Amino acid sequence: MSNKELDRVTVMARLTEGSLSQRAAAAALGITERQVRRLQRGYEAHGASALISKRRGKPSNRRLSAELHDYVVALVQAHYADFGPTLACEKLRELHDVTVSVETLRSWMTVAGLWTTRSEQRRRPQPPRARRDCLGELVQIDGCDHDWFEGRGPRCTLLVFVDDATGQLMELRFARTETTFDYFAATERYLRRHGKPIAFYSDKHSIFRVNRKEAIGGVGYTQFGRAMQDLNIDVICANTAAAKGRVERAHQTLQDRLVKELRLNRINDREAGNAFIDLFREDYNRRFARTPKDPRDAHRPLLPQDGLVRAFTWQEKRRLTYNLALHYNRVLYVVTQTPSSDRARGKRVDVREDPDGTVHIEYRGVELPATAFAKDARVNPGAIVENKLLSHTLRVIQSAQQERDENRLASKRLTLRDKDKLRKAMGITAELHASPKRIKKPPTYPPVQLMAAPPESDPLAHVLAWAKAQRLDIES
Repeated sequence: MSNKELDRVTVMARLTEGSLSQRAAAAALGITERQVRRLQRGYEAHGASALISKRRGKPSNRRLSAELHDYVVALVQAHYADFGPTLACEKLRELHDVTVSVETLRSWMTVAGLWTTRSEQRRRPQPPRARRDCLGELVQIDGCDHDWFEGRGPRCTLLVFVDDATGQLMELRFARTETTFDYFAATERYLRRHGKPIAFYSDKHSIFRVNRKEAIGGVGYTQFGRAMQDLNIDVICANTAAAKGRVERAHQTLQDRLVKELRLNRINDREAGNAFIDLFREDYNRRFARTPKDPRDAHRPLLPQDGLVRAFTWQEKRRLTYNLALHYNRVLYVVTQTPSSDRARGKRVDVREDPDGTVHIEYRGVELPATAFAKDARVNPGAIVENKLLSHTLRVIQSAQQERDENRLASKRLTLRDKDKLRKAMGITAELHASPKRIKKPPTYPPVQLMAAPPESDPLAHVLAWAKAQRLDIES
């Protein structure tokens, strides 16, 4: 019985004993005296069971039909088996003209096994993973986007390298955002300072992992992965954030301690932060680094043939046409004709881009001199253009401007007056570009047959006749 029904049993018992009047019982239960008399008769005849609601255990009178229930569940199983109740409810209303409430659909999907409630969902266990044995065996890398300067400077990202065995901060670098070249710069500093680790442990960011099977490169490596392969360093991607918990917990500590250190040292930008970060890293490692199980260092020394400068460049393959031209990053490169370039005609060559944007074209290790011609019709304001390419750049700009103006003239959004103003600004007369419908042709008239001068006899009549033939308006 419910609490409400238990209260009624107590009141009915007192009412039967005579210690409580019907009016007082009605006030206590919040019902009318007539209802009290009805409950009292049932209580005296059948006892406390008469006070239990007769609707309990019975289906609601406003329940939806079983046919609708079966139809909706069948639709969800056929088309929306992996949808949540809210989205499935929207699709049923929009595409099938079936309207049920979200909670009703949730209960139906739960009974049908298509949805698991939160109370039934079990948290996925994350068993703890033991640290690696020695320094440099596994280094976790990640970027942390945070307001490091607390509004004193632009928001930026901190690239963090944490050793799994000791928890040391191996490398820190402020960057505008997570880009390949920023990771190249941070990794190059790491390798020159510590050597080559066995493996880097990262998330599934597109910098570290090719997430598309139809990638352009076709080899299954990103630029960062290709560089690590050249240096004989493996890159391992974690399946969850908890798997790389060392660097994730380091983010929390850095967002507390590093932010306050930057505030105390009045550092407000990335450049000053990168100059200060090594001092903070040494202090952090002195406080929080652990002693590894194995004292040996797994870092391998850099070799002369590693070529860090060449490895940390953006490298792609392009086919050189028989006209000694190729396209890269919306720029046309025309290779100077040399014996080496003649051998590369129609073959795939290596295109390398340095962090500063310099592009090198090589074939079998020999660099091919080339001239760049921008394909992009737009030139960024303030762009630096070499003197040799100035004429070509101006021609491209002029052609692009003319094309944009012609597109605006063809637009239906501009009024005729605006189009006339635009043509005047372009130096084009309205007659040359006006639509044939707008050009007003002069009226055509039949040829006029000139009469001879009126004779001298009856001059007025002859003059009027002659003027009418000449289409003149002469007042008498």
